[in-house]
Amino acid sequence: MCNPTALIPFFPKKGTANGTAVLIFPGGGYFLLSLPACEEIARGLNRAGITAFIVKYRLPHDAIMVDKSTGPLQDAQAALQLVRKRAVEWELNPGKIGLMGLSAGGHLASMAATQLNRVLISNNAQINLRPDFLALLYPVIVYDPAIPRTRENLIGKHPSPELLKLYSTDQHVSAKTPPTFLVHAADDDVIPVKNTLAFFNALLRQGVKTEMHILQSGGHGFALTDLNSGDQWFRQFKSWLTENGF
Repeated sequence: MCNPTALIPFFPKKGTANGTAVLIFPGGGYFLLSLPACEEIARGLNRAGITAFIVKYRLPHDAIMVDKSTGPLQDAQAALQLVRKRAVEWELNPGKIGLMGLSAGGHLASMAATQLNRVLISNNAQINLRPDFLALLYPVIVYDPAIPRTRENLIGKHPSPELLKLYSTDQHVSAKTPPTFLVHAADDDVIPVKNTLAFFNALLRQGVKTEMHILQSGGHGFALTDLNSGDQWFRQFKSWLTENGF
């Protein structure tokens, strides 16, 4: 287990930062935190002048949480709160702070970006907890039998239909959901591509700016590059950030 809001910072070289920041949420099925892919992406962001923070959120566990289903979301909100609070100190633009989530981390990031009225932390200073943009890589979105480990680790083996709906993040997309970039491989045999498609369609219905890239191949868990398409998705992501003023 790790402490809430533990951040691993990656700062660009002095004189190259552009004020944009990305909080990266690792995957691992809410069972572990897979950091290597996040570190590779963080360094790539640095080369583009973007500050990155890998968020070491707590893994859900009954032994340390009153309600294990809310622990990770508390940490995601606290991480965004901390970065916005220290934006001036870290030379960041508080209006250009986004979230990126990989796999189960994509589920967590998408929860933080869609359940804006579900504030689970103390926020006396009324710091804005809405991310300015969202990037999801092969995310878990729909809570169904196809991905049992991630679902069971967060909300148990026999969740009610109401709980399944609460944690299916496509069900909570609204006009307030931030602009979103999505990437998934069609041959992903761990998290079906239908997860990304469901979130993309929900964004379209709500009129949220979005861009989606479905790679022909690449499997699950790729980082900055994969064997088949190189760094194609990352170049497209940087272009998307520029297009949207981030």
